[in-house]
Amino acid sequence: MSFQTFEDPAGGDNHAARLADLRARMRQLDLDAFIIPRADAHQGEYVADADARLAWLTGFTGSAGFAIVTADRAGVFIDGRYRVQVKSQVDLAHFSPVPWPETRPSDWLAQALPAGGRAGFDPWLHTRKEIRAMEAGLLGSGIGLIATPDNPVDAIWTDRPAPPVGAARIHPDALAGETAAAKRSRIASELKQAGQAAAFLSLPDSISWLLNIRGSDVPKNPILQGFAVLSDDGRVALFSDPKKFDAATRTHLGDDVTVLHPNGLTPALLDLEGPVRIDPGSAPEAAFRLLEQAGTGIAEDSDPVVLPKARKNPAELAGMRDAHLRDGVAMVNLLSWLDAQDPATLSEIDVVRKLETFRREQGATDISFDTICGAGPNGAIVHYRVTQGTNRRLARDQMLLIDSGGQYPDGTTDITRTLALGSAPEQAIGPYTAVLRGMIALSRTRFPKGVAGAHLDAVARQFLWQQGLDYDHGTGHGVGAALCVHEGPIRISRVSDLPLQNGMILSNEPGYYREGDFGIRIENLVAVTDAPAEAGRDMLGFETLTLCPIDRRCIDIDALARDERDWLDAYHAQVRAALDPWVTGAARDWLDQATRPL
Repeated sequence: MSFQTFEDPAGGDNHAARLADLRARMRQLDLDAFIIPRADAHQGEYVADADARLAWLTGFTGSAGFAIVTADRAGVFIDGRYRVQVKSQVDLAHFSPVPWPETRPSDWLAQALPAGGRAGFDPWLHTRKEIRAMEAGLLGSGIGLIATPDNPVDAIWTDRPAPPVGAARIHPDALAGETAAAKRSRIASELKQAGQAAAFLSLPDSISWLLNIRGSDVPKNPILQGFAVLSDDGRVALFSDPKKFDAATRTHLGDDVTVLHPNGLTPALLDLEGPVRIDPGSAPEAAFRLLEQAGTGIAEDSDPVVLPKARKNPAELAGMRDAHLRDGVAMVNLLSWLDAQDPATLSEIDVVRKLETFRREQGATDISFDTICGAGPNGAIVHYRVTQGTNRRLARDQMLLIDSGGQYPDGTTDITRTLALGSAPEQAIGPYTAVLRGMIALSRTRFPKGVAGAHLDAVARQFLWQQGLDYDHGTGHGVGAALCVHEGPIRISRVSDLPLQNGMILSNEPGYYREGDFGIRIENLVAVTDAPAEAGRDMLGFETLTLCPIDRRCIDIDALARDERDWLDAYHAQVRAALDPWVTGAARDWLDQATRPL
């Protein structure tokens, strides 16, 4: 079975009828508006088919966004990554793209509804932080936010898929670097020291990491969907369908972890003794309301697992390095194969399938997200997903952007390479060189402890800015160790104020996109490490994990400074030394050519 399919995931062309059905249901509930988020109850970027409400209603399949429907308007809110994609996916006669976060949902509602209007939302699908922001934005408007006991989209979605029941599996302690019992004890002691009786966990990757298990509920993400309550004595109540756990997994979890059906979550929250630590930025509003209904003390704080999970231990880092070595072999096999083909004989889907074959040969158990393979103008769609309907044939002297990753038992990868199919188009050389220089600058940067992603974001953008160019996505996201390819809470972006720490793994991926023409992105994964510094000062830097040549055909070599050339030559020498023992024949010859000094 293929890791990736190429059907249109939006669910047909019945979106106008579904919109009409939703409006009829809203009238029955006396709602003037209803908010439909991309997120599920776990606030994950990727959702199961049963939770893909936004795509089912509107046709938009991006990984972030939401819709607001009123009696006469239907806005689909999208950020800069999806400004192009949304126009090709939604019926523009019925749905209007809305730039977000430039347009706040509260401002849009205040303009769309009269005073006294009622805007409904499903409290399981929004965080408390979201709802507070919307309530603050609506102050003085006379518009009320109404938590609905039932979701009106679910009421009209008659063929909605069943919730996933993917099998749980054990993540070996040797790869985890710490037993689940030790993790539970360590974090429980932090709760006790803070005077917190328990913590409510709603993020599946937090639960999977804490218990050293993995799941198969969500495509591309080896996580177990569920909720959990961690008590200050280290015991865990895990609310996830018991059918997911076989005897071996239950033995691994042990007597201090109780598996309960999700139907038991509401009564458990109503019966929980506080104070309960709960994260307003990730936990559903409904959980807060249940605790408040019971009069339980609430300690608003971050999920206590996210930072320990983000700081990879030596075993996790070793696993990630090993996974990147094998992934580098797969990428070299692909790129050498691609260079030997006549581009006109290939399509985007052909390239995606070939890369999957090479990753399977290296032991990948899945891909870490649907491969983005954009030829020519499709490369300008930041999160492009090729389908049978959009599949474009390659062409000589055109740009090809390939952003992909693999899930391996010991690690998760994410890499982007932008290639010239033949000669690079003249208009792409300047932006490509600026993107490369930004990626090199961030790779080489050193910074004091306490520096956050917001402080580093401009390092990668500076050369694009000098040309009057920019890109509308963050420069880097956190990456899990054999977990989610997009992992919070760390980022390299203008809005991230969380200091980077040793062991954290992030992407380094500046880009540039010219709508209707081409896209450029160059991405490596990096790990935060100690860096040399004068006595008494602590400095950090980055270790590059990704091992794959960077296409030199697109570079204006004269624009590179000597130290930038030296970095690229040293990186290519490292790639060649690491991968040469593992590639053979034409791929080895290609690797030798692709990594020669400038």
